[in-house]
Amino acid sequence: MRTTRTAAALLAASALVVVAGCSSSGGKEAKDSPSKDGDGVPAATQRLKIAMVTHSGEGDTFWDIVQSGAKVAARKDNVEFLYSANKEGKEQAQLVQAAIDQKVDGIIVTLAKPEAVQDVVKKAVAAGIPVVTINSGAEFSKAVGALSHIGQDESVAGEAVGEELNKRGKKKAVCVIHEQGNVSLEARCAGVKKTFKGTVENLNVDGTNTPASTSSIEAKLQAGKDIDAVVALGAPMAAAAVKAKDGAGSGAEVNTFDLNAEVVKQLKAKQIGFAVDQQPYLQGYLAIDEIWLNKVNGNVIGGGKPILTGPALVTEKDVPALEKLTADGTR
Repeated sequence: MRTTRTAAALLAASALVVVAGCSSSGGKEAKDSPSKDGDGVPAATQRLKIAMVTHSGEGDTFWDIVQSGAKVAARKDNVEFLYSANKEGKEQAQLVQAAIDQKVDGIIVTLAKPEAVQDVVKKAVAAGIPVVTINSGAEFSKAVGALSHIGQDESVAGEAVGEELNKRGKKKAVCVIHEQGNVSLEARCAGVKKTFKGTVENLNVDGTNTPASTSSIEAKLQAGKDIDAVVALGAPMAAAAVKAKDGAGSGAEVNTFDLNAEVVKQLKAKQIGFAVDQQPYLQGYLAIDEIWLNKVNGNVIGGGKPILTGPALVTEKDVPALEKLTADGTR
């Protein structure tokens, strides 16, 4: 499993903060895996209120993992963590405005639809509220005044998928976009096209309607018997793709971005060839830590440069190390 040096270094730095924050508890030993809700003694610093506003659609388990990381960091840093989400850009912008109105001490936001939220994010920065962007829209982060962006480079991740498909001898792929207008999803498919030596066709589906998405993918596979690879852009859509493949009687290999417990089971059963892990737990954890460090010590992690948490390609060989962590909701 290949992870970025930047992410590893930052995780190590965060671990040091955890140790320092818990020193007054008499050196309580850390658990074997991260807690979903956090434990130990909170930092002896002022109580902060930090809001996270994302573009998550209903039932997207990816954001449960992001929140798990954020909650652990919030408990450690003596932070009140507020979470809200809406898949529509206009509504997401309204949620950011609500956070501003609550006079929060920091805002974590995704820029999946930057044209809809960039003005209100700039408004937050102008009001003196530190902002960290995560997951989506890295190329727009600096322009809106964010401290930095935490996530994977989506184009690079897509290119890695294209290269892996080449290694596997694939010739024709379908890239399933489950949220139209999401710049990060489009960048992933564009990255695949850039490096894949075969042909790639994008398929737009409604990620919040799993039965309809499954039917769309199944119809595509039935119509294109020469399709030998399906690239899902999220773990819930991977499950739909596996079901669609079976329904179409297709021999296409299903691969996906992102992990959850179901994807790991599918990797183990060889229903999925490989997955791209961008470490969402790390995105939530580091975002809280960055705002806390900036508020209490004037730090900016990475000097304002993007902080990479992926991509890491995982296969059935990585299942033993991932089964417990995904079951715990931390990977």
